[in-house]
Amino acid sequence: MIWRLLTAVVLLTATMAVGPSPARADAGFLAGVSDLPLMPGLREVPEATVVFDKPDGRIVRATATGKHDRAEVLRFYAETLPQLGWRAVAPSRYAREGESLRIEARPGADGLTVRFSITPGQ
Repeated sequence: MIWRLLTAVVLLTATMAVGPSPARADAGFLAGVSDLPLMPGLREVPEATVVFDKPDGRIVRATATGKHDRAEVLRFYAETLPQLGWRAVAPSRYAREGESLRIEARPGADGLTVRFSITPGQ
């Protein structure tokens, strides 16, 4: 699992070294969650982000919005998260090293609203 994470970091670093393309200029990671990518075209809602580090694991709540449709967002994360060590346990639910990740994508006022939730346990 460590090798997958290292490979993903190397690939991401190599991609960033070449420079961002116009379509991926806003790509990156969620603030405060350096191992959870933000899909290109999504914009994080900073005031909605909460990160707690607890002795038994972290709790993260983050929200992003964009003009993508739900299927695009879920497909992006289904393809990207395994490269970072997350494994799918159900549609839009992932697990890694004692953590659970849930992704909810719903239509909102500004397009699609995507909510990320990381909790301890699997």
